[in-house]
Amino acid sequence: MKLIKSNDSNIRKYQADPYIFCEAEKYYLYCTGDDGVHCYASDKLSDFKHLGIVCAQEDSCQYWAPCVAKINGRFYMYYSSMKKTSDDVHTQCLKVAVADSPEGPFVYQNDLVAPFSIDADIAFTEKGSYLFYSVNDHTLERIGTKIVLDKMLSETELEGNPQNAVIPTLDEEIFCRNRFKMGEHWHTIEGANFLYEDGWYYLLFSGNCYQNNTYYVGYSRAKADTPELEKVEFLKYPDDNTYSPLLCSDEIELGTGHNSTIKVDGQWYIVYHGRDKSDDLSEECRTARIAKLNMDNGVLSIEKMADYE
Repeated sequence: MKLIKSNDSNIRKYQADPYIFCEAEKYYLYCTGDDGVHCYASDKLSDFKHLGIVCAQEDSCQYWAPCVAKINGRFYMYYSSMKKTSDDVHTQCLKVAVADSPEGPFVYQNDLVAPFSIDADIAFTEKGSYLFYSVNDHTLERIGTKIVLDKMLSETELEGNPQNAVIPTLDEEIFCRNRFKMGEHWHTIEGANFLYEDGWYYLLFSGNCYQNNTYYVGYSRAKADTPELEKVEFLKYPDDNTYSPLLCSDEIELGTGHNSTIKVDGQWYIVYHGRDKSDDLSEECRTARIAKLNMDNGVLSIEKMADYE
């Protein structure tokens, strides 16, 4: 189901990389934007209204994949952006901004990780907070973008000891063939999203290229009883060598990926972006969507919901 009605007069054309967040019984949706992080709000899991840009810097552009958390009464946004003077997306780096309200404005504090670093998701345990994010690695057997995990020393500082959480293992995770030289295919694992339920740690991720119809959501998992996430070994479901997408293109939508999750009244939901089959792929047309996320002893499944139209 789309989270925003296409005939809404207060609509923005697209909502890529949607991150859902709840505060004081109000839902917020933060999305990628060229000119800043865009925010939507609703008092239910539908019919979101565009509030505008809530995070931006004069010298920056290409604000990707925001994540928001409430810590000690303030709201922290983790996102990436690049300088307007750059034309290389590999200059994207993770940053943190803070606000007194989930509606912003979020004020830039500092950079967190050197370029190239994107797609943050924060996790909280009894042992503190951790940040999952994506970086490039040319030393992998399948070179490309991977997800790493690093412990946070504070809301604005990482320990600086990242370790692998999910790496590319499949042809279905190829972003581009012969990207930088012939015979060397670039893979991408990005869009980390962490959750915990009934003794299982789950780490959802997106694989492939967000511009392709084959973009998909998969997941890794771990049955663990330690709150020290650096000691948890996330294993792809069902294994490293089997392509088994949790969410992928179907007869209704294409290019599904980059998700966040939320639990409401005992039910988990997955929020992600996708495109309609009729969309022109040469244009930015990713829109925010929602489905039920079900769990059965470590196995996840998706239950689609009826759309507005």
